[in-house]
Amino acid sequence: MGFKMGIVGLPNVGKSTLFNALTRTAAAQAANFPFCTIEPNVGEVAVPDARLDKLAAIAGSKQIIPTRMTFVDIAGLVRGASKGEGLGNQFLANIRECDAIAHVLRCFEDDDITHVEGRIDPVADAETIETELMLADLESVERRLTALAKKLRGGDQDTLDQDRLLRAALAALSEGKPARTLKIAEDDRKQWRMLQLLTAKPVLYVCNVEEASAASGNGQSARVAEMAAAQGAASVVISARIEEEISQLSEEEATMFLEEMGLHEAGLDRLIKAGYALLGLQTYFTVGPKEARAWTISAGTLAPQAAGVIHGDFEKGFIRAETVAYDDYIAGKGETGAKEAGKFRVEGKTYEVKDGDVLHFLFSG
Repeated sequence: MGFKMGIVGLPNVGKSTLFNALTRTAAAQAANFPFCTIEPNVGEVAVPDARLDKLAAIAGSKQIIPTRMTFVDIAGLVRGASKGEGLGNQFLANIRECDAIAHVLRCFEDDDITHVEGRIDPVADAETIETELMLADLESVERRLTALAKKLRGGDQDTLDQDRLLRAALAALSEGKPARTLKIAEDDRKQWRMLQLLTAKPVLYVCNVEEASAASGNGQSARVAEMAAAQGAASVVISARIEEEISQLSEEEATMFLEEMGLHEAGLDRLIKAGYALLGLQTYFTVGPKEARAWTISAGTLAPQAAGVIHGDFEKGFIRAETVAYDDYIAGKGETGAKEAGKFRVEGKTYEVKDGDVLHFLFSG
């Protein structure tokens, strides 16, 4: 399981430039006019993880297979998108299919690139997009409540639960609060996700700054960070221009370039780490002579469900999991050394998989 992140924002904030850089393609046309991205471009990228290379080196793995993340470049939203302005309805539908939203905000000055609102104010831009998403959710919630009215008489529990959750969402949205501000009980989470509310999705604010501010950010990105903290959201500073340049370089050249710019890692790495944290995701590994592979799961996933990410039969016929923590695998220079050090464990169905676990599943079937 990887995850799908929708890249949204007003036109001309650097969404498509960032998408091109992140996916190492020119699939999205980056041009200085609104709606140059009509269909959502989808790109898959390998999730960088230095641990995977180290595990593969120890095991002598012939193949290294990282886990993957999907980016969806969604065309620029504008004021009135919830009412269909700027092909808005089509774009809003694309957002519903994503797990999280990377909201790109323009935090740079450039007279050569027009701003659709005629000013540089990332916090106001964020509010414009949030308002459009809330208006779209309000319309959706009211429509669903009307459709549910007749079904409620039957007393079906699922219908009653859906009505209760929709009314909670309606109350929050009517007060100008996004649906993600609601505290949803564990028992309601599945039903809540099925509502596919746009403002229920976790948001990562991506501050697109000029090259000189890529390492430390600027005054505009500081304002966004403050806004994100107040919302319980996340923010990350990236220069789309730098990412675009890095995407054209070899790995060695990219490392040197980043050092010159005072950056410890590429924006892609920071974006993915922030996205993982936002969605509560983690990685486990399977390692052998044939391949070393990374797998993405949600934090708190039990061993049988983690096995099911590889194949459904692994979950159905789960017997046990043999596991070594990443640090113990490295320290023991492999499974044999970890066993000799007493760090090899056999876990059952109730084992909660930890980030970095090296696992081998035994199953019947």
